[in-house]
Amino acid sequence: MAGAADAPDAQVLLLWPGGAPGAMADGGAETVRIGDQGDHIVSNVHQPSLTPYLPKARSTRAAVIVVPGGGHRELWTDHEGHDVARFLNQRGIAAFMLKYRLARAPDSKYSIEGDALNDLRRAIRTVRSRSAQWSIDADKIGIIGFSAGGQLALLGATRADAGDPSAQDPIDRASSRPDFAALVYPGVWPDPGITAGTPPMFLLCGSDDRPQVVTGITQIFLALREAKVPAELHLYDGVPHGFGLRATNTGPVTHWPVQFVEWMQARKIIAP
Repeated sequence: MAGAADAPDAQVLLLWPGGAPGAMADGGAETVRIGDQGDHIVSNVHQPSLTPYLPKARSTRAAVIVVPGGGHRELWTDHEGHDVARFLNQRGIAAFMLKYRLARAPDSKYSIEGDALNDLRRAIRTVRSRSAQWSIDADKIGIIGFSAGGQLALLGATRADAGDPSAQDPIDRASSRPDFAALVYPGVWPDPGITAGTPPMFLLCGSDDRPQVVTGITQIFLALREAKVPAELHLYDGVPHGFGLRATNTGPVTHWPVQFVEWMQARKIIAP
């Protein structure tokens, strides 16, 4: 199964229609396997892409890029991807599910700080450059990342650039800075470089996650507070790694998607 097999009802937009910079030309086709719970798990990504979910009934002008996890070896594109995008879409928020190149896949020549981060930056620039076409406010574009995708979202929030005004490609002229970010049980990254210019963040994790993940997200929160960046942290008692947005979730953690929307309302990113 290749291409958009994990999202047959949605159109896929290649971030670089002519081929991504540094892409492995001999990498072969994108593949999808089905996990134990029916999840679509994508691997062998060489053509990074966005799957847009544009609301039919637009109640906001915000947009969220959804970045699934999978250890930088694969992408769990349902409960950390398309399902999250659909949830936001149903609430009038434009959402875009990102497929990025996988630095830790077997025989991969990609890097996290180079290729994967470049894919996320390109995704933000693409949405910003087409914001008028998609009825999006260019200053209300955020990201939500899960696990390895949360690690990538952290780097995207702290290593953004203003774009190149002299670039031949108009997309590259747009800023790659997200206006807000949500990190969901993010992978640990040493010294992410949080400053006063880091965008506001919504953070959540299960208390039964790996100790380094719980410690890491707490340190991110404390660093944001020290830099006087608005931040909110949720730690759900008794919850392990990888809960995402699943129908099988139980207890208070089931409410996290609504809490994320409420946080966006409190930040005045979207209206109540």
